[in-house]
Amino acid sequence: MTRSSVKLFYSMRNSRLFYVLAFIAVQIICGGLRLPGDQNVEGTGGSPARERVSINEGWRFMRYTGEPDKLIYDERPTVSDRNDNKVADTKPSEEVIATSSENVLKKWILPTANDFINDPAKHHQRPNGNPGSDFLFVQNNFNDNAWETVNLPHDWAIKGPFYKEANAIVGGGMGRLPVQGVGWYRRKLDIPSSDASKSIYLDIDGAMSYAMVWLNGNLVGGWPYGYNSFRLDLTPYIKPGGDNQLAIRIDNPANSSRWYPGAGIYRNVWLTKLNPVHVAQWGTFIRTRNVSAASATIDLIVQLENKSSANQAVTLVTEIYRLNDQLERAGKAGNFPNSALVVQTGEKSKAESSLTIKNPLLWGPRPSQRPNLYVAVTRLYSKGKIIDEYETRFGIRSVKFDPVKGVLVNDRAVRIQGVNQHHDLGALGAAFNKRAAERQLEILAEMGCNAIRMAHNPPAPELLDLTDRMGFLVIDEIFDCWERGKTPLDFHLIFPDWHEADTRTFIRRDRNHPSVIAWSFGNEVGEQYTADAGAALAKQLHDIVREEDDTRPATASMNYAKPEMPFPQVMDVISLNYQGEGIRDAPAYSQLKGIKTSPLYPAFQKQFPGKLIVSSETASALSTRGTYLFPVVDDISAPVSDSTGGDPQREYVSAYELYTAAFGASPDKVFASQDKHPYVAGEFVWSGWDYLGEPTPYYSARSSYCGIIDLAGFKKDRFYLYQSRWRSDFRMVHILPHWTWPERLGQVTPVHVFTSGDEVELFLNGRSLGKKKKAAFEYRLRWDDVKYEPGELKAVAYKNVQRWAEEKVMTTGKPAQLTLNADRYLISADGEDLSFIRATVTDEKGLAVPVATNSITFSVDGPGKIVATDNGDPADLLAFASKERTAYSGMALVIVRSEKGRAGDIKIIASSPGLKPSSVIIKNQPVLVH
Repeated sequence: MTRSSVKLFYSMRNSRLFYVLAFIAVQIICGGLRLPGDQNVEGTGGSPARERVSINEGWRFMRYTGEPDKLIYDERPTVSDRNDNKVADTKPSEEVIATSSENVLKKWILPTANDFINDPAKHHQRPNGNPGSDFLFVQNNFNDNAWETVNLPHDWAIKGPFYKEANAIVGGGMGRLPVQGVGWYRRKLDIPSSDASKSIYLDIDGAMSYAMVWLNGNLVGGWPYGYNSFRLDLTPYIKPGGDNQLAIRIDNPANSSRWYPGAGIYRNVWLTKLNPVHVAQWGTFIRTRNVSAASATIDLIVQLENKSSANQAVTLVTEIYRLNDQLERAGKAGNFPNSALVVQTGEKSKAESSLTIKNPLLWGPRPSQRPNLYVAVTRLYSKGKIIDEYETRFGIRSVKFDPVKGVLVNDRAVRIQGVNQHHDLGALGAAFNKRAAERQLEILAEMGCNAIRMAHNPPAPELLDLTDRMGFLVIDEIFDCWERGKTPLDFHLIFPDWHEADTRTFIRRDRNHPSVIAWSFGNEVGEQYTADAGAALAKQLHDIVREEDDTRPATASMNYAKPEMPFPQVMDVISLNYQGEGIRDAPAYSQLKGIKTSPLYPAFQKQFPGKLIVSSETASALSTRGTYLFPVVDDISAPVSDSTGGDPQREYVSAYELYTAAFGASPDKVFASQDKHPYVAGEFVWSGWDYLGEPTPYYSARSSYCGIIDLAGFKKDRFYLYQSRWRSDFRMVHILPHWTWPERLGQVTPVHVFTSGDEVELFLNGRSLGKKKKAAFEYRLRWDDVKYEPGELKAVAYKNVQRWAEEKVMTTGKPAQLTLNADRYLISADGEDLSFIRATVTDEKGLAVPVATNSITFSVDGPGKIVATDNGDPADLLAFASKERTAYSGMALVIVRSEKGRAGDIKIIASSPGLKPSSVIIKNQPVLVH
């Protein structure tokens, strides 16, 4: 020890930091401290029985800028001209021409699906040969130092730049970002000699798309569908005792999606090391029945797999523990009876058992119930020694689907107050980040949302962990199309080969999540139009779902199928997109072309009196935050156009929250239709947040207009309309528009008010403009003849005659300064945690200036990094990675990520010419995971 280090030791010995560091050191030495992602369980001979290790860090990445290699999954149609990815109504085969390749690897990839194809006669046989083995990028000795170093999850497209041209290779439909092309990921795996007897698997939670994997020059397998999780057995190709070269090829075509899909290995990747006899992938299924506050019966199925060369006798032991709010074990709740069985070599075996526990803590949705969780710990023993340990988190609850009362959770009616969510995380793209997803859910919960429909694909598994913990109900969905595609290169190309495997993996992965209450195996599929043939395919998928899980209903959402058609007869639940409230049936929509449908709730209820009805998509209302256009329509719902509610030059849609897509309806219209048909179980609004792609009505933009919350996470006025309905006991009143209109002096400027009360009095500069009370099927109060004068607008809300809530809106001065506010001022130094910081342009009095468009520059000092900026403007085509951002309706966002292992203060500074700057401190704290 040097003299300086001795001096440092003695100077620290009386500090709290000294004892914290000493504790950590002892814990590491004694093996009592686990790092994130380290889930080792001690097994025979002191080696881990099950080791699941994150391999997200330290990848090399390259995306072709020119012609890619020829190692393709399959011959693919080539789009004859560029396409903006608007919805296609029929198969796109007429739009494509064929190409060919001598390096089609499909026959080597298909066997990856075999574990999820029930009929052995349909299993795929791997051909002889090792295609791609001579390709440079799969070789151990290839020098990839010139490639980019990345950590996963990784979305190669999100850094941009945006395509701005009219006839872009990737248009507005897919977000105008460079998702297309072929990319390669490479990483060394250090496999010690002690793992020579292990089964070693690569678990990929999601790769967009057509993933193909090589290890040490050997083609292992792959999975085409970008949203599904999958496993590959690396064992035959592993070289224990040194580095093993992993190489993954990703091929993401343009014209393959209706929204932004992301690109690359955009979810977590794991290396799982097991003894040859172990619990199979997603190998447990827990069901609960006879659930009450007094007791509940829990059924457990465990599937074991024997990869060894001999039959093996094993004993299965499973214990149940309660989990606290930190997901730590908080007491033992029971033991399943032990199971003894012999697992045949090369085979799988199932063990089933049940137990009844007393006084269970039930899982239920907030706010009326608590999302209590348990964990089942399954241990596998051979000759008295543990050879595997597997944890299954679950909840105890009952869910019933009553055609009159709606959804009953634990025998209590829960109205569905839901939203649809696409998978991107705004400026972060498709690369999954737990904190970003949690923030989305937190803001939705503040609005009163209690349910999420995963539109239109399996989510990251961690998102369902969040909905379990936070108490959301979930409709888990897998396909946006079947055999009839919506874009030229979407899933319909691989559906015949992969639909069974994709469906079974989807169900097995997610079926233990208590938040999942129903499965959706299709969204607005073209097979609605094909009568009996479409219904037959729907029945095939429905039956696959129910084979995997008979405890939840299976359905597909319908925007065309009518009650008398065969398609809806297949469904366990009637899941309607827009048809419930009617499509193009209001007066303002009469001039539009397209399907016109009167509200179909009554017709579906008459045809299917025993089935629950839910609206799986409603509204598709459109707006840009804080932008108000005049005049304002008198109707409660109107389609946006360039002359009504829309501004094509600035690509605005009026924020009066009355304007919709051509097939849509305002929230007011939806609320009225549902209230007139109280047997409807509720709704999933399209959409909760704005998302990348699908920017109706302006496809020169980058992101959608239909979110209740904009892409940056800022609340649109519509947020408060839903909050006023969904949180009727929450004291709130909200005024729109803002009241800074120097150019409108003396002009009519309508004022609308949303409130959870039933009556409002409006004041302008102290003068009462009258008191108004909500009538039946009325959800906003309107003062449409107010003439603008600067000053103060005040709304006083009443409920049952009693004063309920109050809000003021003031005319502001000129921009004078910036203000920064973070969603969290304390984050973890794990290299993944985020702080979302809102920059607001304010006047000298500190009032937010709602019309400010100042350019803001962000900088950071300390152990953090700016990863993205945004402002919620769908038409802003400045790359998200830019540290400069123009305020939109007075606000902008900066997202800061922690640096791994570096504790300390992160200082974020915002500046703008002519404005007083602002700064904020975020504390980056050490991470300890016990």
